[in-house]
Amino acid sequence: MTDLQTLLEESSARHRHLCPRQVLGARIGLAGAAALGLALPRRDKRLLVIVETDGCFADGVAVATGCDMGHRTLRLADYGKIGATFVDVKTETAVRVFPQLDVRQKARLYAPEEKKHYFAQLVGYQRMPDDELLHIRAVRLTTSVQQIVSRAGVRVNCAVCGEEIVNEREVMVGKRPLCRACAELAYYAEAETDLFVFAEAALADHRHP
Repeated sequence: MTDLQTLLEESSARHRHLCPRQVLGARIGLAGAAALGLALPRRDKRLLVIVETDGCFADGVAVATGCDMGHRTLRLADYGKIGATFVDVKTETAVRVFPQLDVRQKARLYAPEEKKHYFAQLVGYQRMPDDELLHIRAVRLTTSVQQIVSRAGVRVNCAVCGEEIVNEREVMVGKRPLCRACAELAYYAEAETDLFVFAEAALADHRHP
């Protein structure tokens, strides 16, 4: 297992600095895999990690575990929380790991030389033992691993917009497969003016100042 300092160097290289959330991400990644008895970093798809926010924290988890979205071993459930669930895909055993509620206060005890809260957390989170820093709870997934991971190569076209849907993410409405954007409230709405029109206008202005 790679040591924490090496992981933090790799994580900070992605951001050009190291922050407390990266430390928490790396510590949570190490603790989650250890609770499942899985060695790190992973080079296979046995470990599935679901992070509950993006940003620096997620990078810390990814660096520690070797899981990433490109290999579909890292997923985001955007709860806006510093926490992650670790799933052994083979056994479907799962644990959720998250910071104890008073870690900001306790961090100062582990970094008394740091006078600013930020740096006390940055250093303290690296020094605190797991049982002082984290909660590790056994959990049960409400969606099966098979449904989350899905089957490779499955494709279907949305009956409304016609766009292709992969990874069995269609929603069946009656007997019609719909993409989630058509079946539910989409995160986007079509603009009244096509972006292509704006791009053409900008190019025209550039050519004829």
